[in-house]
Amino acid sequence: MTKHGKAYDDATKRYDPERLHAPAEAIELVKSFAKKKFDETVEAAVRLGVDPRKSDQMIRGTVSLPHGTGKSVRVAAFAEGDQAREAEAAGADVVGAEDLVKRVEEGFLDFDVAIATPALMGQVGKLGRTLGPRGLMPNPKTGTVTNDIGKAVAEFKAGKVEYRTDRYGNVHVPIGKASFEVENLVENFHSVLDEIVRARPASAKGKYVRTASVSSTMGPGVHIDPSFTQADDSQKAAAAG
Repeated sequence: MTKHGKAYDDATKRYDPERLHAPAEAIELVKSFAKKKFDETVEAAVRLGVDPRKSDQMIRGTVSLPHGTGKSVRVAAFAEGDQAREAEAAGADVVGAEDLVKRVEEGFLDFDVAIATPALMGQVGKLGRTLGPRGLMPNPKTGTVTNDIGKAVAEFKAGKVEYRTDRYGNVHVPIGKASFEVENLVENFHSVLDEIVRARPASAKGKYVRTASVSSTMGPGVHIDPSFTQADDSQKAAAAG
């Protein structure tokens, strides 16, 4: 059984963990629980009606949060020539080609996002065992393998985040910091939900958004009523079409 701290246990006594809340109400609760000395991250968790064992039901992509994540994102760009200069101008923290591949092979992993040009993927592919388990391997599906590397770097620095289903069909995405205004966290939350609904696989049957919740780094999860999301309306519209 997981042991939690006193603050966590106190928080669970201040609300009904079984109750479904509207997004703004849930986020207000989460903010009230975040009383640590650091600015806790607020995360959305969504359980989907998909079977991740089937390749056509694996959900993966990116979403740009209108208010960012509140986190400074370190970007590594695998590029050379003019594209390397574009990445540097866009704010990439480290840029390189063969030299950067070698640094990563030797243990350098001081970055949160890796972006590569298609021309360098032959070399970057060698880093699969290092980058893959950490979720850092560039992938065309997430826009991290691209010739427009300057734009990609700028988007990730500004708050674009990756999402993907885990083996249980859950998606976890940071939507900001506890210091954010409630309305900004709500807008970020809806951006995530809208993107996940848009990415619904055609082969997914039944209810798609099963559950949704928000929590802070050290706080308990607060459940959101899926009927407050735009998922049901999107599904109805798709069915009507």
